[in-house]
Amino acid sequence: MRSFTIAERRARLARRHFLADFAEPAPSIADIAGSLVGLHATDPATPYLSLWARRPGFTVADLDAALYEQRVLVKHLAMRRTLWMVRVGDLPLIQSAASDRVADNERRRLIADALKAGVCSDGDGWLDTACAAVLRHLSENGPTNARDLRAALPQLSGTYDPAPGKRWGGQTPLGPRILTVLSARGDIMRGPNEGRWTTSRPRWVSASHWVPAADAVDPETARADMVRRWLRAFGPATLTDVKWWFGNTLTWARHALRDVDAVEVDLDGAPGYVLPDELDAEPDPGPWCALLPGLDVTTMGWFDRDWYLGGHRAQVFDTNGNGGPTAWCDGRIVGGWGQDDDGRVEVRLLESVGRSAQQALQRRADELTDWLNGVRVSPRFPSPLSKGSG
Repeated sequence: MRSFTIAERRARLARRHFLADFAEPAPSIADIAGSLVGLHATDPATPYLSLWARRPGFTVADLDAALYEQRVLVKHLAMRRTLWMVRVGDLPLIQSAASDRVADNERRRLIADALKAGVCSDGDGWLDTACAAVLRHLSENGPTNARDLRAALPQLSGTYDPAPGKRWGGQTPLGPRILTVLSARGDIMRGPNEGRWTTSRPRWVSASHWVPAADAVDPETARADMVRRWLRAFGPATLTDVKWWFGNTLTWARHALRDVDAVEVDLDGAPGYVLPDELDAEPDPGPWCALLPGLDVTTMGWFDRDWYLGGHRAQVFDTNGNGGPTAWCDGRIVGGWGQDDDGRVEVRLLESVGRSAQQALQRRADELTDWLNGVRVSPRFPSPLSKGSG
């Protein structure tokens, strides 16, 4: 059985995640996103900073143009009910392999809460009517933010209490959850952002008016294609990694690995899987470092993280498993980063990395400070280290 050492897994990460200087010319931002299946976008600043870390010369305007002018990328609710930035051409695969499952779950939960709150007596009819009203309004009026949709459409009214009697409960609008169902179904998308790039204030658009129509993909084909692409970027990986990353079941993950002819390998004593044409030894990438944002796709890439995280979990992840801003050396997390009172990026190391690596990280911090040009980035899910308390 082929064995992969931790050092080899870290070397593969460097090349496949565009974190070391290999490609000439640099890949496009759409190719980077597609090769990694997608980039996390729950925190609006994350995809911008993820691309800064991977593509020399990247600017905020580059991604804005790709999202809102060229429309080669879109933000879409998919794996693990997480917001992703993905290539438009990949939408049919992602919809079938992940988003349809999310949409079904969201629909069931929303209807149950609406019925419990007494908002309606026919949950299916109530939700279908509200969804149709949103689509009709967007078709007639164009991109519209959530506030204006709720003001214009009585079908989006109604509240529920998610935790009766609890201090975190209280009457909560149902309208945003109707938009979530429509988004997960792929019927509406996040269009032009009314805020700056570090905030999320999208105007919703009708998907049929925003991106080209595409044929649906059957679930088994989509599952195999998505897992094959994921293993290309993240493999070797464990069965649990596959199940967790896609937010599905162990049976789903086993069938996907079978369908792509994944080969079982040894990961430092644990079983893992890799594509059959990915068994060759990985060249040494040489020394490299990176500063990645909170929720970066690499930081969040695996369920089993000890091989790149070591003993730093409590410092760089919050209690819900959300990764904060991280500092990397040679395929492992060695600390994090934040900004001081003047907005300068400062590296916060959790272990000794040697003078050369420390100097390289400081250079990246200075480059990021210049790139941010006074903009302050506040992680949506700060880790203890990003708050300066690690």
